[in-house]
Amino acid sequence: MVGTRQYPDEPSGPFPSPPTTREDREGRSIEIRALEAFDDALEDVVEMYVQFSPEDRAQGIPPTGEDRIRNWLETIGGDSVNVVAYHDESAVGHAMLVPDTEDPSAIEDNADIEWELAIFVLQDYQRAGIGTQLLEHLLGHAADVGIERVWLTVERWNNPAIALYERVGFESTGTESFEQEMAIRLSDSN
Repeated sequence: MVGTRQYPDEPSGPFPSPPTTREDREGRSIEIRALEAFDDALEDVVEMYVQFSPEDRAQGIPPTGEDRIRNWLETIGGDSVNVVAYHDESAVGHAMLVPDTEDPSAIEDNADIEWELAIFVLQDYQRAGIGTQLLEHLLGHAADVGIERVWLTVERWNNPAIALYERVGFESTGTESFEQEMAIRLSDSN
């Protein structure tokens, strides 16, 4: 069931669907893969988050410490939609959509629920276009599996992230003291 968030009237997209391999701005070959089962890449993603600089954490995530990271990923991984960016078979970026519902049957029925977005790119890979590729391919994969409404919160002073979200079609829907809420409506990717 759709909550009380505001969503744009017009859908954005279509977006590309994974898998794909592209060169980033640094000339590195980056492969973007959708995870059909989160277990397929859990260890890769845990290792990425172990390397993630604690200074770049946002709103308390990702957690620090391998056990806490693994627990966090296992908790959200079962129902989430995930896309991972790889360079030389190492995960360097992860984007996910987590269902904003406590009702597992709503997810199974592909009910009209809202999905919260989170995206992280390792510091050595930031500002190379990987975040944009991850985001676009996550939204394409989401549309492929029938997701229509996606929302996020971002720290209000994170201008590069806000600009990225706006470029792909997110619109501001509200602000709290430290956070900007944004939302997008996806079109069919077909």
